Amino acid sequence: MFNQEVLNELIKALGKDKVLSDREDLIAYSYDATAAVPRQEPDVVVTPTSTEDVVEVVKIANRYKLPIYPRGSGTNLSGGAIPLQKGIVLTTWKMNKILELDTDNLVATVQPGVVIQALNDEAMKHGLMYPPDPGTVSTATMGGSVSECSGGLKGLKYGVTKHYVMGLEVVLGSGEVIKWGGKTVKNVSGYDLTALFTGAEGTLGIITKILVKLTPIPEAKKSLLAVFDDLDKAGNAISDIIRHKVIPATLEILDKVTIGTVENFTHAGLPTDAEAVLLIEVDGYKEVVEREAPIVEKVCRDNGAVDIKVAKTDEERDKIWFARRNALPSLAQVKPALVLEDATVPRSKIPDIIKEIRKIAEKYNLLIGTYGHAGDGNLHPTIVIDPRDEDEVQRMHKAVDEIFHAAIGLGGTLSGEHGIGIGKVRYLPLEFGEAGVRVIRRIKEALDPNYVLNPGKMVLREE
Repeated sequence: MFNQEVLNELIKALGKDKVLSDREDLIAYSYDATAAVPRQEPDVVVTPTSTEDVVEVVKIANRYKLPIYPRGSGTNLSGGAIPLQKGIVLTTWKMNKILELDTDNLVATVQPGVVIQALNDEAMKHGLMYPPDPGTVSTATMGGSVSECSGGLKGLKYGVTKHYVMGLEVVLGSGEVIKWGGKTVKNVSGYDLTALFTGAEGTLGIITKILVKLTPIPEAKKSLLAVFDDLDKAGNAISDIIRHKVIPATLEILDKVTIGTVENFTHAGLPTDAEAVLLIEVDGYKEVVEREAPIVEKVCRDNGAVDIKVAKTDEERDKIWFARRNALPSLAQVKPALVLEDATVPRSKIPDIIKEIRKIAEKYNLLIGTYGHAGDGNLHPTIVIDPRDEDEVQRMHKAVDEIFHAAIGLGGTLSGEHGIGIGKVRYLPLEFGEAGVRVIRRIKEALDPNYVLNPGKMVLREE
């Protein structure tokens, strides 16, 4: 139980400037970007600056059986950073150093509080990039991104966060520190704990250092926007592009609802009468881009695109991607809150899942905008609601339930990149079965038997 003694121990271990207990701080750290989920103020917030600080916090938490909620920038969309049982919020925003950028081995070592865009800005000076780019790339931290295994717009060609994490330093629930992985391209020593902690949502350990691989910046790129009057035509174009051996860096879709809200918000010139638009970018060597872009354009036309706009300048290209990155804030203008999911299905099932989402929206009288990473089947059905309207909130929960069942029924998964967090825990048996959930629970209890680390997320303690 939290009391003045615990507060005094934290202050003694970390220093007063790293311990926040004022009411306004506690309120601020009771939220992340997730809407319509339970939350309460933590007992205290700590802002460590080193691995040693994190170890001290974990040891104190264990002595007093207090939960710890690791937190990056709070851009999480599944409630992963929300304190459910009060306790300690441990935010890593002060652990924000790029420790090394090794251009010989094409790797970088960073602390968890480094913002993804800051790493990219530094890497770009050397002609390199860190490809994972969630929509909140300019605010999301590396620690949070690794903990959620974030994806982003470039996932189709470049993969997601787990494909770039080569090593981690982690503080376990016991306070022990382990280091796993390294700079070698090949490493099969022992179990792959780097993969285990990537995407674990802070439930198995607190990440304090991250080693990631970098890639060369592509020499050229070309973007285009294809307009469709029919969802099936857009869906067929997605599969057909891949079938023609072209793997775009980005292949995004916006449905009719999202197009309307984005255009109203950005005035980017999107066709509001379209059923769907595809936003596509190919990159690589100049010769490759000049060969692949016309193939993409032809495939879209052959599949019924009624209009195609090819960006001829950087300004036109930026306008296309400005529209896509504003899908979420555009929908947020409609009502006070939104619930953003990430139903993921095989790319061939994109039209089917969008149609299912439309039926669900009509059934429950909800406004749902659907957009996302069509190339890898990862969609973001976004429900806009007024959280003060209890009836609408209840209808929203029923709609989310049906969206999850629809995704699984189409051979998909509960989460492509946002994580399990709070809201999806009860659906895990739907995807993994009871035996699979028991395996997850056994791993949790082996590494964190006291359920100190981010309790209530990913897996629940057995009653």
